Amino acid sequence: MSEPFEWDEATWRGRVNQVRAGRNLLPAKWPGGARCAVALSFDSDHETNELRDGGLSPARLSWGEFGARRGIPRIRKVLDRHGVKASFFVPAVSALLHPEEQKSLAGDGHEIALHGWIHERNTDVPPEKERELMLRAADTLETVTGTRPVGMRTPSWDYSGATLRIARELGLLYDSSLFADDDPYEILDHGSATGIVELPVEWIRDDAVYFMMNRFGAQRPYTPPTDVLDIFRREFDGAHEEGGLFLLTMHPHITGYRSRIFILDELLAHIAEKGDCWIATHAEIARYCAEQAGLKG
Repeated sequence: MSEPFEWDEATWRGRVNQVRAGRNLLPAKWPGGARCAVALSFDSDHETNELRDGGLSPARLSWGEFGARRGIPRIRKVLDRHGVKASFFVPAVSALLHPEEQKSLAGDGHEIALHGWIHERNTDVPPEKERELMLRAADTLETVTGTRPVGMRTPSWDYSGATLRIARELGLLYDSSLFADDDPYEILDHGSATGIVELPVEWIRDDAVYFMMNRFGAQRPYTPPTDVLDIFRREFDGAHEEGGLFLLTMHPHITGYRSRIFILDELLAHIAEKGDCWIATHAEIARYCAEQAGLKG
């Protein structure tokens, strides 16, 4: 394999064009005359962060268990208080460990979406194994909740060379793993339109980068919760000013603590004060954008 500086134009263009942002899907107007759309997502990794690394630590497994025992109930309490629905991206193993959680969330009108099998690093597994895991995960979530998932977020927000092909085979409505815009766009596959809506993520709008802790490495929480709230609020205010999409990612085992859950509560209060925001699940937002754009899968 040649070094990147030796690649010809066809090679580097081919790498860039493998998965690319197509047309902007920001609708001319949001439902009900809303100024902007708000998509709240919670990655319910639970014990899979330890399991996917082959870890055997009961302590780290208990950290994931906290997300199910305490984080999810606190998050649901806040969502219920504000009367909003959210999307929960759930590794299939998390769903099997906590099936009643998924059934209850789905029964309350929240969305359960794909997040891998065991939160595997999908770029580290062979393409056919990635396909088998993703299809098995979709079948598992459907069995647990009674509803086939229509969207995915790849574990660790990464794409292999096979990921988009697998998403297309599954007939997914949307993905939420890529970064090419603030607002929804159509994913291109080697320059061809796919009909899949991308709801872009960003590490700035994710609680993990501010609060994660690894006592055996250099990873340490460094941002006060009040500063994280300020960052999220400014991101929302920018989306509101532009009439775009505000998409937030949180984790039950990270935000679900007594000293942090106020971030979600106060942010939702701030959004409610605007009085002109459409808070919906990722599936609802993606479906609306696709319909407004006349997308064909």
